[in-house]
Amino acid sequence: MITLKSPHEIELMRRAGKITAAARAYAGELVKPGVTTHEIDRAVEHFIRKQGAVPSFLHYNGYPASACISVNDEIIHGIPGPRVLQEGDIVSVDVGAYIGGFHGDCAATFPCGRISPEAQDLIDVTRQSFFEGIRFAKEGYRLFDISAAIQQYVESHDYSIVREYVGHGVGAQMHESPEIPNYGHPGRGPRLLRGMTLAIEPMVNAGSAAIQQMSDGWTVKTLDGKWAAHYENSILITDGEPEILTAPAI
Repeated sequence: MITLKSPHEIELMRRAGKITAAARAYAGELVKPGVTTHEIDRAVEHFIRKQGAVPSFLHYNGYPASACISVNDEIIHGIPGPRVLQEGDIVSVDVGAYIGGFHGDCAATFPCGRISPEAQDLIDVTRQSFFEGIRFAKEGYRLFDISAAIQQYVESHDYSIVREYVGHGVGAQMHESPEIPNYGHPGRGPRLLRGMTLAIEPMVNAGSAAIQQMSDGWTVKTLDGKWAAHYENSILITDGEPEILTAPAI
């Protein structure tokens, strides 16, 4: 069942979203050659706790870290560890913060030092596909209107959409109904209503859409070894334009 949030609950979600967005931005600042993914994870956990929140991901279904940090051909759910970031890497960081009974959830892919034009284009298209999608995140549209817009934009740039993992509702639970694919046919799915809170998250591969699950049970990589990018925000459906609850601070 899709839950519509009350004005009070929306205020609580704004608070969680603001902390989550700040944690994502902080992680991005830490993405530099010579830094380990474990160091970024520990810093993000400390930052979230300092704000009075709890990392949403830590111990979620057994996940062992506070952030998912996925490098190059890793699409999502990369487990932080001793890996040292190198000049030219691209690094996807997915974070969540829980406070006041509600979660924020967002992600972005960051360049590590100087990256190739091809890698930058992948990052840019992935990010923009989110904004193409939320043009339809308005009361009265249907859920797959968002999905179709993301797919059309990504594929028009000759990239592939990951099919096995999707966006989702977000609120008192980190994953709520509905599931939100990044592909589909417009005019389908539940009608969007004000008070819905959704995590829209395109996952885009430079090569084919095929994926492989690593033996750690979490990390998902591209099957062909080409790179991938990820971008996500938590949004609120309003009576007008959608509100990005995890918007970067200006």
